[in-house]
Parts: sequence; C-alpha cells; structure tokens
Amino acid sequence: MTIRMIENQDIILKSLEDGIKALEFLKTPECLSFIDEVARMIADCMRLGGKVLIAGNGGSLCDAIHFAEELTGQFRKKRKALPAIALSDPGHMSCVANDMGFDQVFARAVEAHGNSGDILVILTTSGNSANLIEAVKAAIDKEMRVVAFLGKTGGRLKGMADRELLISGFPFSDRIQEAHMSAIHIILEVLEEELFSSDSP
Repeated sequence: MTIRMIENQDIILKSLEDGIKALEFLKTPECLSFIDEVARMIADCMRLGGKVLIAGNGGSLCDAIHFAEELTGQFRKKRKALPAIALSDPGHMSCVANDMGFDQVFARAVEAHGNSGDILVILTTSGNSANLIEAVKAAIDKEMRVVAFLGKTGGRLKGMADRELLISGFPFSDRIQEAHMSAIHIILEVLEEELFSSDSP
C-alpha cells in the first residue's frame, strides 16, 4: 500500500508540475500579445455587431461550448449578453457527417452562420483536424477573421489563422487544453474590461 501511494504521489506531482509548466508558457511575450490582441479583436468585432463562432473536436469542443456560454451568459461582470455560437448542434453535425462527410460539419455551419467581419475561433491540440481546416477555409471565403488555439507542432493549421496560440512541448492533449482554457478565461476577463469598464460593478 505504501509503495503504491508513493507511486501515485509521483504521478500526481509530475502532472501538477506539467500543468504549472503549461500555464507558465502563457507568460511568454508571444502568448501575452496573443491574449491581448484576441480580446481586442473580439471587442472590436462585437462593437460592430459581429459575433464569434467557436469549433473544436472532443474535449476541445467542450472548451468551445464553455467559451461560448461565458460570452452569451457572463464571466465576471453583470453585463449584456455577447453573441457567440459553439458549433456543436448534434442534429446539424450528424446530418452533415452522414450526407457530406465529417470533414464538412464545421465548414457547413460557418457557411450558415458566419458573416464578413465575424470571427471563427478553432481549438485543436494537433492542428490536423480536417473538419477544422475546412472550417477555416470557409471562414476565409466569407471574409471572417480566424483565431487558432493550437498544440504540439501546430500541424496543418499552423499559419492559416490571423492570430494563433501554439502550446508546444506537451505530447498529450490534457496539458494543452488546460493552457488553452486558461488563455480563454483571461481573454474573457480582458474582453469584459474592454467592453464594460465604464459600467458599475
């Protein structure tokens, strides 16, 4: 029992150290600039009546839904709802996957909901998801701006977005997703300050 407990503690401590390392990565100048620029980009988009579409697969889709609900609901401030859609409707996704292929599920949603001046946010730990690549192409065709949260090497999506955050140096998705979500929370905090700083607490 004692040996097992020590082994488990080693696993736990290593995971905590990796998690801290992933968060420390967000303190680099490149990441700080990304967070500030994306918050301002979203603020400018929404001032002009635009909206944010957010997409990802698996755990990253869960993070996309989280991001969207913090915008349509609220984060830290009591304020008006902000327009955001997580591209997660199961009816749409199963219809498009069945009739057109899974690589079109997000592109088709971008075609349906996206307008010039809107923003597409994609979250992926590999950067190689065909359905996200097609979504970015659809967004570019509609003159939308694209923000990419990437991991590992950035994959095929590296360089395709207007702004990208690349969390490298982690072989598994969990630490990358944790860093992505931390960055998203900070973007939300800065965004609320940008749009509602004059409002009463």
